[in-house]
Amino acid sequence: MAIKRHASAVWNGTGKDGKGTLTTPSATLKETPYSFVARFGDGQGTNPEELIAAAHAGCFCMALAFQLGGAGHQPETLRCEATLTMEQEGEGWRIASSRLVLHGKVPGIDAAQFREIAERAKAGCPVSRVLNAEITLDATLE
Repeated sequence: MAIKRHASAVWNGTGKDGKGTLTTPSATLKETPYSFVARFGDGQGTNPEELIAAAHAGCFCMALAFQLGGAGHQPETLRCEATLTMEQEGEGWRIASSRLVLHGKVPGIDAAQFREIAERAKAGCPVSRVLNAEITLDATLE
């Protein structure tokens, strides 16, 4: 079985001065603006790395919920923040790392087991697996 997801981008102008939009069939992104200034400065709109960070945090939380459930622990709340770091490499850029910071409220589990399951979810989450970057995890059980 294969699952396919789609998105489209439109770009007008040069790399530095141009502007673009991103659209998904779900309309979560609907001609959402992105630009050089949004990517490398503080301009309005989103950027690819911000979207990857959101995807990583969301994918990891969902993977962890499944892993916890499979181990007999139903999470009340999983909050995760992903911070992507880009580094210049030659004339281009690369995603060097993604840092996941997790806070979880899971009744009936100890911190060591929570950490072990979180590490498995980090390694197995599809977004973690596609990133060619160092992935770190700070997990706190509340």
